[in-house]
Amino acid sequence: VKLVESGGGSVQPGGSLRLSCAASGYQDASNCMGWFRQAPGKEREAVAIFSPLGITVYSDSVKGRFTASKNNGNNTLTLQMNRVKPEDTAMYYCAAGPGGSYCNIHWRPNTWGQGTQVTVSS
Repeated sequence: VKLVESGGGSVQPGGSLRLSCAASGYQDASNCMGWFRQAPGKEREAVAIFSPLGITVYSDSVKGRFTASKNNGNNTLTLQMNRVKPEDTAMYYCAAGPGGSYCNIHWRPNTWGQGTQVTVSS
């Protein structure tokens, strides 16, 4: 599967931004998919993870502010980011891979997109 992110950019604190990820190619129906981010000098962390059963889990740092969705019809993921904070500044990645019943915040994918930069500053 190939993953291509778009929609990153600069936004002021408290603002909104919407990221998209287009997935193409074969993907097993039991795969997990999700959004990750990596800030400079920090480890890559999960933001929102989709399970094959349609359950979405969020990291505590974005819960209530970010909304992730997955459109199986056109193989697109979106991440709606609201009330953003400077600490949300990071490179955001779309990801996919085997996981089955382990599609949670601790899941680690084997396929990554190239990433899209999000910068939150005034």
